Amino acid sequence: MPNTAKWTPHILAILRIVTALLFLEHATMKFFQFPAAIPGVPYPLPAIMLVAGAIEIVTGLLMTVGYYTRIAAFVAAGEMAAAYWMAHAPQSFWPALNMGEPAIMFCFIFLYLAFAGAGSWALDNVWRPSTKEVSLAKGA
Repeated sequence: MPNTAKWTPHILAILRIVTALLFLEHATMKFFQFPAAIPGVPYPLPAIMLVAGAIEIVTGLLMTVGYYTRIAAFVAAGEMAAAYWMAHAPQSFWPALNMGEPAIMFCFIFLYLAFAGAGSWALDNVWRPSTKEVSLAKGA
């Protein structure tokens, strides 16, 4: 079996970047109605959705470039957990029926990133190299 450990930080970075960009798309839908408006959401947005959108933009951008990834991911995981329990869970117990699967997925991927770190290709590795971040991706 080949040793794939050398690829782990790169795959973690790809997971971080792709997930953060998808997360940013939710914010752009809230604020700019791009690539489409969120169905059934009134405009101007309710205050709670403005707060959620702001969190999504800030944490999404931070995670995309890999700066303060652990903190941003932890905050984003909390936001997704709150979104699930406030908006989706009251509709049905089953995530497939309450359309809460994306919130659950984002929550657990962000929770993983909060503990695993940014991986390679992150500003954390350039601007904060002295932090000696211990990463799960390095097998620590």
